[in-house]
Amino acid sequence: MLAQHDAPIIAIATAPGRGAVGIVRISAKGLAPLVNALCARALKAREATYLPVLDGRGAPIDHVLAVFFPAPHSYTGEDVFELQAHGGPVVLQLLMSRCLELAATTYDGDQHLLRGLRLAQPGEFTQRAFMNQKLDLAQAEAVADLIDASTESAARSASRSLAGVFSTEIHRLRDALIHLRMLVEATLDFPEEDIDFLHQANAQGQLAQLQHQVNKVLERTRQGALLREGIRVVIAGQPNAGKSSLLNALAGAELAIVTPIAGTTRDVVQQTIQIEGVPLHVIDTAGLRDQLEADEVERIGMSRTWDQIALADAVLMLHDLTRQQDPDYIQADALIVSTLSDTLARHVPVIHVWNKADTGRVHDETLSSEHVVVMSAKTGQGLDVLRQQLLNVVGWQVSASEGLFMARERHVQALREVQSHLAQANSVLQAKQPALDVLAEELRLGQNALNAITGEFTSDDLLGVIFSSFCIGK
Repeated sequence: MLAQHDAPIIAIATAPGRGAVGIVRISAKGLAPLVNALCARALKAREATYLPVLDGRGAPIDHVLAVFFPAPHSYTGEDVFELQAHGGPVVLQLLMSRCLELAATTYDGDQHLLRGLRLAQPGEFTQRAFMNQKLDLAQAEAVADLIDASTESAARSASRSLAGVFSTEIHRLRDALIHLRMLVEATLDFPEEDIDFLHQANAQGQLAQLQHQVNKVLERTRQGALLREGIRVVIAGQPNAGKSSLLNALAGAELAIVTPIAGTTRDVVQQTIQIEGVPLHVIDTAGLRDQLEADEVERIGMSRTWDQIALADAVLMLHDLTRQQDPDYIQADALIVSTLSDTLARHVPVIHVWNKADTGRVHDETLSSEHVVVMSAKTGQGLDVLRQQLLNVVGWQVSASEGLFMARERHVQALREVQSHLAQANSVLQAKQPALDVLAEELRLGQNALNAITGEFTSDDLLGVIFSSFCIGK
């Protein structure tokens, strides 16, 4: 839910804990009187001033760098005041308490200096930047993405989105769509004119070009969403196929216990790694086998395995090369593969990984199916091939990573909605007697979907969800 965005707010803007420097930030309208009272002087705009901040008894709390950013030239578009102090949590709390005390007890004539100053909610400073049109919604989301970036590629892409690269792409699509809407609306508004506006302006060609541009932006947006969200990869297979060894090999660390005893892994073990800058959330699971042969704890582990598989973006189905001729093993593997097919969504890829290549001989029929990798988790043989295969099956394009912008799944869904409306518009336009009112409506709905990306047409509920995920002070 959106907070009241005209009340003055204050927060500690640096991470909790001790550090060399900590920041207290205030955003409000008409902030100058409080700044002057706290600093005992007027400050020059956007110029750091070193001074003591005194408590109510006149004793110094700390010597700080104070910076005043008058509206509208500030992060939020309101007056913004920052105190950069020593980064102890007690010091920062004392500074914030002093600001709240002054705002509540000091008057300028008959008025409080800053009536109603309160603690900021998560993301409220950036929310105000959005409300005051300092950032659009895609840029505001990029602020959080830049802070949360787990790889260098993600950080660079979020920085590009914050700079407006993604928003510029969306605005170009929107402008082209608006121009096409204008042609259709003109034809609707002036039916008596003996001019075929749509044919003369090559509306069919413009629509085809717009669809092509949306497809290109959608592909880059999917890449950006992969970079932000990462890929959820679940390792599945029978006991002792080497699932935990594979997790350790991918992570480059001994994260999971490995023993020759079947059923060693009883619960889910997860580790986030990166391949070419793309985060991979790799999940090791309990081995899958006949429920009747397992004890109660192992059955719970297998149930959790299937829960994880249902949430996967990709599944590594691990097979044991040393048992590839064992009829019982083959039958059990076939049952798991069949259940995978019934459980997974059609778009979720399954890579068949034949492990223990250092000890087992590879038969030709093993390599006959699609998405097969032969490797050894023990020696690392084939590990690079598996990494590349993972990126390929989820659609990551290395060539597209340069200049990539950060994106979210909601952006992907919005662009797919645009695709759908443009496809419907194309069907209408190709009819012998086009229903122009339907065509105009499809174009309008497509524009609304684009506007939702940058926040020009967005519900308050969605805004509340987005900004509540931010850290306090940002």
